[in-house]
Formats: sequence, structure tokens, C-alpha cells
Amino acid sequence: MQKSVRYNEGHALYLALLARKEGTKRGYLSKKTAETNRWHEKWFALYQNVLFYFEGEQSARPAGMYMLEGCNCERVPAPKGCAAGSAKDAALEKQHYFTVLFGHEGQKPLELRCEDEVDGDEWVEAIHQASYSDILIEREVLMQKYIHLVQIVETEKIAANQLRHQLEDQDTEIERLKSEIIALNKTKERMRPYQGNQEDEDPDIKKIKKVQSFMRGWLCRRKWKTIVQDYICSPHAESMRKRNQIVFNMVEAESEYVHQLYVLVNCFLRPLRMAASSKKPPISHDDVSSIFLNSETIMFLHEIFHQGLKARIANWPTLILADLFDILLPMLNIYQEFVRNHQYSLQVLANCKQNRDFDKLLKQYEANPACEGRMLETFLTYPMFQIPRYIITLHELLAHTPHEHVERKSLEFAKSKLEELSRVMHDEVSDTENIRKNLAIERTIVEGCDILLDTSQTFIRQGSLIQVPSVERGKLSKVRLGSLSLKKEGERQCFLFTKHFLICTRSSGGKLHLLKTGGVLSLIECTLIEETDAS
Repeated sequence: MQKSVRYNEGHALYLALLARKEGTKRGYLSKKTAETNRWHEKWFALYQNVLFYFEGEQSARPAGMYMLEGCNCERVPAPKGCAAGSAKDAALEKQHYFTVLFGHEGQKPLELRCEDEVDGDEWVEAIHQASYSDILIEREVLMQKYIHLVQIVETEKIAANQLRHQLEDQDTEIERLKSEIIALNKTKERMRPYQGNQEDEDPDIKKIKKVQSFMRGWLCRRKWKTIVQDYICSPHAESMRKRNQIVFNMVEAESEYVHQLYVLVNCFLRPLRMAASSKKPPISHDDVSSIFLNSETIMFLHEIFHQGLKARIANWPTLILADLFDILLPMLNIYQEFVRNHQYSLQVLANCKQNRDFDKLLKQYEANPACEGRMLETFLTYPMFQIPRYIITLHELLAHTPHEHVERKSLEFAKSKLEELSRVMHDEVSDTENIRKNLAIERTIVEGCDILLDTSQTFIRQGSLIQVPSVERGKLSKVRLGSLSLKKEGERQCFLFTKHFLICTRSSGGKLHLLKTGGVLSLIECTLIEETDAS
């Protein structure tokens, strides 16, 4: 929460004008002055978290203003001095009093009163809600709902387009069937003369034809039974059964994943977001955002995908899934940010656990029966495996999908896109982890090291080596590393990167210092010579 706000006269006049026109609550109130303890009637106007008062309703300039951020407003009884029997005291006793207590040190309470009880309750409620922090939280919640609704609208647009195409195909099919009916009617008209002749046939001939018809029906049913039994035992039918089982397992896994995201958002994210807005927050809003990132958006996305899967299962045995993946694929890019910053979010969580109040609060959340004994770190790890799980599921699905199947090409395209996204996320995670590793090493060196700020500098390994004293060979002085047989030797902490080699000394306090001479060696300008003779 911002502790102080600086206004100039122009700002105050502008806000006062808005308060007069668009204020949340406006009207006459009596204000008690702190110097004389007398009551003066003023015209008040409340705008957001600022309370202005004017000499009258038509006054252009405010007589004063109060910042209500972090204040508390409560009803108070009438002063005891108003209990006398005079008419004036009786009128004062009918007034309704309330006090505004400010959170700033040294600021005296603001005592107000009005004649109408309902009006007083409305003023108290309006001042209670005059908090800029609450407006920001409400705005963030509305923004999340807006993003969710936009995704639903886009999904509905795609579904409407597909339905339009289906209606066009059905219209074409209806026209084809109409033409077939017309052709059949014409054939029936031509056959009528022959049917009239058949009515005059001999009764024995009719019996023979009836027996022949029964025999043909029995043979047809027998042949069809054999065909069905052969298909049930065929590899194709077995493959279709396995394919259906994979789809059912995918729906169950998606349902479990959506439940895990629901627990993450409702048992951890939203309670911690509320705790960050409390008077003594155990965690800041920035840390909450760093830990959970866009997990709420991921939950909304998979709720939509899960609803689509359940709708397709309702149409079993016809299972068409490729179009669902076509809708899901463009939205899976939100996983890149989550995966890229996952390690950092766990680090922020570990740092927050050093706060006893936060650690105690987190253990209360983890004791929720919905968590089933799992820690917050476990729930934060679930989205990391969702993209590989989709790839494995599609691989198994394609293994049991015939090459002539209508979904074959669409599923192969979805699998290739997911594999490409997985490779991109893996590369980004590797680059991010390398940068964090370099910065961690740079912070351990007291003098700092500018070359570690180069993003193309990749960390290879680190360890302790023994530095041999300089050996004069003519006019050249060379430094050799790795000899363990000499008596005078110095242990050095070394770091190997793709472009440079760092040599540091460790002080008695455990801090690292770069060597003043030869502490940073460029590998482009160095030559490595392996000395087989240790002497």
C-alpha cells in the first residue's frame, strides 16, 4: 500500500470537480472542528478514496479533503451532553453520528453527523469501500474473467464455423437423397405393370417364392454373422478397442489434471492473494505473481478442453478428437512462460518460507483435505509434465489409428506441433537456467565479473585446482594448473565457461576474489599444453 500521496492544487481541483459530478456519495453532513468542538454543516462528496467537503453545494473550490486509504469508519452514539431536556438538545439527540479513524499517525479522527439514519448507513458503507487496493484487486479479477470469456468466444466462433460447414454438407446430402428418391419413384412406376401380372400367378409358385425368400434371408443373416465375428477377432477391431481405451484414459487424466489446477488456484493462489492484501501481509503481491505466474489462465484453458472431451465421449462410439487439438494448440503457448520461470518460482517460494508467518500459513493451506497431503511445490510441478503427457498420448493414439483413418493427418500434425513446442520450451529453460547460474556465480565474486553478464557465455563446470608458482623460462613466465607434486602450491576456485576461464581465491570468510593478475583468461588467446612429465 502506498504510504503517502503528493497532490498539487491542480490535481486537487480536478478531483474535486469529478467528485461533484460523479462522486460515489454526495450530500450535506455536519463536521465537528477539532479546535472549537463546534459543528458546521458542509457539503461532502466522496470520489474513490478521497473525501472532499465544500462550504455549499454550489461552491467551486473545496474547503478541504481527506485521504481515506486504510481508514476505518464506524457508528458512534450521540454525545452524553445531548441528553438534556431542551428542544435543541432533543434535536441534537435525533442526529446520527459516525467517526472516520485514519491509519496515519498523528491525524485526528473525523467526526460527522447527519439527520437521516439511512443516509448515515450509506455514508458509513461508502467510506468502508473507499479503498484503492480493493479496486485494483477487483480489476485483476475482472481482467481474468474477461480473458476467460474471450477464450470462450473464440472457441464458440470456431465451433459455429464448423457447424456451418456441417450444415452445408447436410444440405448437399439432402439434395442427393432427393434425387435418389425421385429416381426410385420413377423405377417404381415402371415396375407397376409387372406387379399386376404377378398377382395372377399360381398359388404354388407364390409358396415356392416365399420359401426361397426365407432361405435367402437365412443365408444372408448367417453370412453377416460370420462377417461380424471375423471382424471382432480381426487386428483392426483390436486396434480400435485399444484406441478407444487410450481416449478414455486421456479423459480421466485430463479430469484429474483440471482438479489439480483447481486445488492450486482455489486452495493456494486465491487465499495467498487475499493474504497479500491484509494489513500485515506475510507475502507481497509480486511474490504471489512470481510463484503462480499464469496458472489461473492455464486452469481456464483446460476446463474448456475438458468440457470438449466430455462432449465427445457422450457421442461414443464416434470419437473425433483432432478438431479439439486444433483449438487447443494455439493456446498452449501460455505454457512457455510457466515452464521458463518454474525454477525461479520455486526459488521465490523457498525464500518466502524463511518467513515464519508465511510458512505457518502455507502449512494450514496444505492441511486442506483437498490437497491430500501434497505440498505446494507438487502442484506447481504438475503443469511441467502436461505437454510431454499429450505427446505420449498422441503417440499411443497414432499407433492404434489406421493410416486411412479420417483423423490420422490431423493427429500427426498436432503431435508435430506439440513436439516443436516442447523443444522450444526446453531450449528456453536451458538458456534461462544458464543465465541464472552465471548471475549466481557473479554474485559470489566480491569484485563482480562483467563477462558473466554476456548471455552467450555458457557455464561448463567448476572446482578446485592447485596453481603452481611461476616458472621462469628465459624471459617468459608461464602459469601451470594441475600439478600436485610441488611443495609450494596454492588452491584456487576455478570456473570454466565456453569463452573464459576464471581463477579465484577464497578468503577466510568464505568469499571469492578474482586474482589481480590472470584472474580472467580468454580461452581464445590461450593454449593448453599437457605435461606428461610431472618433474
